[in-house]
Parts: sequence; structure tokens; C-alpha cells
Amino acid sequence: MTTDTDIERLLGDRASYLLDHKCEGISRDMLTLPGPDFVTDVVAGSDRSPQVMRSLQSLFDHGRLGGTGYVSILPVDQGIEHTAAASFAPNPIYFDPAAIVELALDGGCNAVATTFGVLGAVSRRFAHRIPFIVKLNHNELMTYPTTYDQIMFGSVARAHELGAAGVGATIYFGSAESGRQITEVAAAFEEAHRRGMFTVLWCYLRNSAINLSNEAGGVDNHVAADATGQANHIGVTIEADIIKQKLPENNGAFNSVPGFGKTHAAVYDRLTSQHPVDLCRWQVANCYLGRVGLINSGGASSGATDLTEAIETAVVNKRAGGVGLISGRKAFQRPMSEGIELLGAIQDVYLDPAVTIA
Repeated sequence: MTTDTDIERLLGDRASYLLDHKCEGISRDMLTLPGPDFVTDVVAGSDRSPQVMRSLQSLFDHGRLGGTGYVSILPVDQGIEHTAAASFAPNPIYFDPAAIVELALDGGCNAVATTFGVLGAVSRRFAHRIPFIVKLNHNELMTYPTTYDQIMFGSVARAHELGAAGVGATIYFGSAESGRQITEVAAAFEEAHRRGMFTVLWCYLRNSAINLSNEAGGVDNHVAADATGQANHIGVTIEADIIKQKLPENNGAFNSVPGFGKTHAAVYDRLTSQHPVDLCRWQVANCYLGRVGLINSGGASSGATDLTEAIETAVVNKRAGGVGLISGRKAFQRPMSEGIELLGAIQDVYLDPAVTIA
């Protein structure tokens, strides 16, 4: 187990910066915080049916984090989203759907998020042993020039038949196709709730006008706190039960391009700062102040720095008021034993009472 001393060692000279920070703009007492009775105390007051509550509780009850209100999810849909070669060439064992689920089980995860094909290949063996989240839509990378669109790969009915506890989908907010995607996903989430499954929304931005990273001193506003926060807010509006978002790296997307969106000066002057926990807290605030759980993504594998990066992301998410991490490539693009160790280190952050809500 990773102790608080190990966490501090891994964070290095950023340990005090991340572990001692206190959020002043949006204080912790404004939030609905994660906890073992989240479904009973929070979800039960919503319009979710008893069947959805049971499915969502199964997510919170599973794995090493079971009973804490936090989640550690293994996502392996990258064979479609990033191509199978880019995803699995570093460790070809994960071309086998069974290996994907075994990593999630042995890694103590609450759930595995994957494709119709993976679940269909192993559903009778594993669907009763770990909650499955089936991704309904994907981007395909076979078109040239490359286009970015999320298209439906299957139905909610089929996900239910295969034993999925929940369904997931991606919306590329800001893209030319986002209106269609919002409509499709909203309808799919309504059906999923009707069938007793919970819903997870990947709230990603795709708007070339706000990507200023190629300019001198420019930044990629696809990971700006204000813009990702608004994507989250649209996501909870269409009744996602959990929001998946990239960890924010900057702020001010709405001020970067004339005529883009609307905002308020207080977002930048009073409610947030440049501290990563404050930026993530703004994402949580846009998830109804924590009434809908925020999970942040672990990101691409960087090699030797993966463990430190994963620990830092988990610390930021937990201290901001999020409910967990969804980490894939950092875990499955290495030998299974190392992937299990990395997932365990992430979970240790959420099990460690010394890592508190800021």
C-alpha cells in the first residue's frame, strides 16, 4: 500500500503545494462530498429509479474502493478511439478481451469501461463479477483527412442484454457535430435509465478555434477549466450520473477568442486561481457542486513518470471533491503486474485519510 509518506515522496517538491492547499473561492462546505452513503443520501432524492440506484451502488460497492464513495475505473476503449496498434502494440496481450477484464479484477477496480465487442466476447464469464460500462459511441480513425466525430456503435438495448451495469458516451463539445451528439446521447441516457443502468459521459472539447497552442505562448483551451466546466454542466443537464473530464491545465478559454461563449470576471478573480486543485474544483462545481460525481482521466502513458503523474492527478481530483480516476493506458501499456501496482497506487490515494478535501 502507498502510505502518505510515499505519496509525499512521489509528489516531490510539489507535495506541500498540492497537499496543503485550501480552496477559498468555492469552499468545501458548499459541496456534496463523496461518501459511502452517496446513493442513499443524494441519488435517492433524484428521479433515478430503484434499478438505476442498484446499478450505481454496485459500482460504488466493487473493488478495493468499495464502500468509500470513490471509484477506480479501467477504460479500454482506446482500440477504437486511438487505434488498436497505437493502444496495444506496447503490450499485445490486451488484444484479448479476457486480459482486459482480468486486469480490472486483479487491479481492484470498481468497473471496466469498454466496447460492445469486448463485453460481447466475455460477458458470460465476467458480467456478474465486475460492473461493465459499455461505450455506446466512438470516433473512428479510418477517414482521411482525419475527422473527429462520435458515432453510435450499438444500442442501449444490446448493452442491457449483455449485462452492462452502465453505459458511457462521448460528446465532442464545440465540434460541428456536437448538436447531433447531444441529442443522440440524451436519448440514449434516457433509455439507459429506463432500463436501470447508470450513465457516464466523456465531456471532451473539440473546437479548433480555441486551440491556441501553436501560437507564441499559446495554450490549448480544450483543457481550460472554464470551458471544460461548461461541458460538464451540459453533461449533467442531460442526466449523466458520472462525468469524465480531463484534468484542467489552464483557464480563460472564454476570454481567449472574441465572441466565444459567455463568462463572468468572478470566475477568474474570485472563484478560481491557477492552482490545479482550484481549477478542478471549478469542474466539480459545474457538476452540481458534487451532486454528480466527477472522475478525471489518467491520460496517455509517458513511461517512467506515469506513477507520479497518476498520483498527482488522483490527489488533485480527490482534494477538489471528485469521486475518482479513470486510468487506462498508464495501466495496460505495461506488464500486467506493473499495471496492477499502478492502479493500486491510485486507489491508495483515495483510501488515505491524510489526503483531504481542500
